[in-house]
Amino acid sequence: MSYQNVFERYELKYFLTASQKRSLLEEMNGRMSLDRYGRTTIRNIYYDTDSFRLIRDSLDHPVYKEKLRIRSYQRAVSEDMVFVEIKKKFEDVTYKRRVAMTKASAEDWIDKGNVFPFRSQITSEIDYFLKFYEGIKAKAFLSYEREAYSDGRNEEFRLTLDENILARDTDLDLGSDIWGTSLLPSGITLMEVKIQGAMPVWMARFLSRNSLSKVTFSKYGTYYKDCLRACQITERSLIYA
Repeated sequence: MSYQNVFERYELKYFLTASQKRSLLEEMNGRMSLDRYGRTTIRNIYYDTDSFRLIRDSLDHPVYKEKLRIRSYQRAVSEDMVFVEIKKKFEDVTYKRRVAMTKASAEDWIDKGNVFPFRSQITSEIDYFLKFYEGIKAKAFLSYEREAYSDGRNEEFRLTLDENILARDTDLDLGSDIWGTSLLPSGITLMEVKIQGAMPVWMARFLSRNSLSKVTFSKYGTYYKDCLRACQITERSLIYA
């Protein structure tokens, strides 16, 4: 059994201090509420080639970029539901397609290369991705504490707050403990504003009042730049020494 979601939206990112987060939550009172996921610890496994082609291409800021990951909203064992997600960005618009299935089914399909029996446009896109980037494998585990909010009067507007963003390149299993290298300074929250149309007026005023500007921040990209790239350079040096 599996089900699918398709998202097409703008995703705007901002860094908040602790005091700015408190002010935001006060501003949101009566306007937004926790969505069905609420407060969760999100686990992700990101896939890439041995040369990290996907994230290297992404960091060059091309017009088009894409990534593949498996995500869970809990510590997942074999029969728990997870999401296989393909995320694309063209110019400033983010397109996300995802298919829900058991952790065992996702690993059988993505890690072992077996045919996934449920056929759809999204699974075909993922199959093409796997064929095009032949040999991709799990490269990084990223986790974070997330608060997800929605506006019941405006379904096109969502907001997430991420903290304790951790990454590692070992123990790549959605059922494992949370640990790794911290990607943000203490006390900083990553806010993502997800919209399909115009920014709500109250939100635009909050951003202006707090002098908040959009940032370019990729969790996987930051981990690659800060940690994985250095390891890759070291490995090359050892090979050619």
